[in-house]
Amino acid sequence: MPLGLFELVVLILGAAFLAGLAGSVLGIGGGIFLVPYLTLMPFLRLPLQEAIATSLIAVIATSSGAASVYVRDRLTNLRLGIFLEVATTFGAIVGAFVVVFVPSQVLEVAFGLVVLYASVYMIRTREGARERAAIAPEEGGIVERLRLSGFYFDPEDQAVYRYRVVRPAAGFGVSALAGGISGLLGVGGGFIKVPAMNVLMRVPMKVAVATSNFMIGVTAAASAFIYYSRGFVDPSVAAMVIVGVFLGTSFGTRLLVRAPARAVRFAFAALLVAVAVAFIGSGVGWVH
Repeated sequence: MPLGLFELVVLILGAAFLAGLAGSVLGIGGGIFLVPYLTLMPFLRLPLQEAIATSLIAVIATSSGAASVYVRDRLTNLRLGIFLEVATTFGAIVGAFVVVFVPSQVLEVAFGLVVLYASVYMIRTREGARERAAIAPEEGGIVERLRLSGFYFDPEDQAVYRYRVVRPAAGFGVSALAGGISGLLGVGGGFIKVPAMNVLMRVPMKVAVATSNFMIGVTAAASAFIYYSRGFVDPSVAAMVIVGVFLGTSFGTRLLVRAPARAVRFAFAALLVAVAVAFIGSGVGWVH
């Protein structure tokens, strides 16, 4: 029996709400959940290109809603976000010319292994008050010139923590690589950027998530215009997705600010495990 208009609206709004909630809390935009839902849901089954276009609009909505709150609460490191966004954009351009010479199966397996390592590292590494307040090596070079380090107020324990960004070159390189891989495999960069900032650059988890939310909107906007110009955006579906995403984002931003950092890290690590298994399975031919 075909779904009525009311049931269809509820299903799309519910999925968009959950995508906005997950995207704002984990800093991934929510597209990784929304695209499979829109393409596989019975009685909807959008073509993949339309689902991706709708997902990009959802990512912009998530970023717009969450980034404004995180910037207001001073969780977002704007300088670090702009610095890494340059690397991601550059990597996407260079990757289009380089990665075509590497078999996609090899990239998927290698990428899955790296993501799996990052997830295990994030689960095993503590990030309590003492770890967040730990003094990193003296900053210098590009970190000092660009003033990439910062501080934030954590309502979890009502304290202000100052952190120092380390290994900017490594973070820049991983972000560039993420741009190339994202362009090749058609995946978002949020679940790559957050571990890069948190694991490599020692950025606190909440700051990494907030900064990622700021970055993904910029990346998605550029792609969304291309999809819109080619007629892949369904205005009615996009409108429902935007409403649901904004509702989910408004709830998710409050949840992230008050949630324990370790709980956020564990939730993100669990997502990374699922992504790693999917990539490795696709690379060796177990799943498609």
